[in-house]
Amino acid sequence: MARISISEAAAHQIRHVLEERGSGEGLRVAVKPSGCSGYSYVLDFADSVDADDQVFEDHGVRVIVDNDALSVLDGTEVDYVSEGLNRFFRFNNPNVRDECGCGESFSV
Repeated sequence: MARISISEAAAHQIRHVLEERGSGEGLRVAVKPSGCSGYSYVLDFADSVDADDQVFEDHGVRVIVDNDALSVLDGTEVDYVSEGLNRFFRFNNPNVRDECGCGESFSV
């Protein structure tokens, strides 16, 4: 069975954004063909859960993934990090075999 986990820092950020929006089911994570390595992550906040979605919950928040992306994302931890002035979601994905030099895309 596929699994995606959410760090406490990511859960805090997801909760914060959903509260600011005033609605939403959780963070939608997808992948799309892109870049020089193959795939890139696509993030959005979901207002609904579709029939072909899988929902993963940790620390009281949800990450929503459609079935097509599960094989690429299985085992991934969604984290939220601060590096200097930059804050962003980071994906600790054990399936990644290579990343492009700019960090925009990856291959599995």
